[in-house]
Amino acid sequence: MLLNGKSVSRETQERLEHFSHLFRKWAKAINLIAPSTMGELWDRHIADSAQIFQLQPVPCRWADLGSGGGFPGVITAILLKEANDGWVHLIESNQKKAAFLRVALAETGARGSVHPIRIEAAYEAVPECDCISARALADLDQLLSYSAGWMQRQNTRAFFHKGRDYLTELAKARGGWAFDLVEHKSAVEPDSIILEISNLRHKEP
Repeated sequence: MLLNGKSVSRETQERLEHFSHLFRKWAKAINLIAPSTMGELWDRHIADSAQIFQLQPVPCRWADLGSGGGFPGVITAILLKEANDGWVHLIESNQKKAAFLRVALAETGARGSVHPIRIEAAYEAVPECDCISARALADLDQLLSYSAGWMQRQNTRAFFHKGRDYLTELAKARGGWAFDLVEHKSAVEPDSIILEISNLRHKEP
C-alpha cells in the first residue's frame, strides 16, 4: 500500500483500516470531526496526518496536543508500531474523546498512551519529548505558548499543520517569539502546509 507515495506494510494498512472503522463507529455518537468531511476521512484526515510521521520517520517520543479524533497522534502511533520503537503521548482533556483514543490505541496495537488533561498541565505529566504535533487546534502563537515548556528546555521540534492563512499566523507569532522554521508543502491539501519549528525562544522586549 502507498500512503502519500510511500510504501507501508500490509500490517500497517490493516491497522489504519481498523482505525477508520472504529472512527466511523464512534463518530456516530461523539463529534470527532466535522460531519461534512467524513466522506474524505482517508485522504483529508488519515493521509494528511501521516505526513507528520513521514517528515520525522526516526522513532522518537511525541507529545500530540489536543489529540481530538486521533489526528495526527493515533496515526503516528500506528506508523511507529512497524518500527516497534518510539511513543506518542496523546493530550486530550475531553473525556469522551480520550475514551475513543484509548480504544483506538488498544485495538490497533499502536504505540501511544492517553493523558486526559488540559494542555497547560501536560508538561508535568510528560516532562520529556523529542517532537510535538498538533492539527486544527489553535493559532501558531498559542501553539508556541503550549509548546514552550518543552522547546525551551530540550532540543524539541514541533510540527504543526496549517492552512492558507499561515502567513498571518506566522507574522503574529514572530511578534513575541523567535524560532527556526522549515515550511513543508502538504502532499494532500494544496492550500495547506506543515510548519517545522525548532530553537524556540522569547524575543527580548
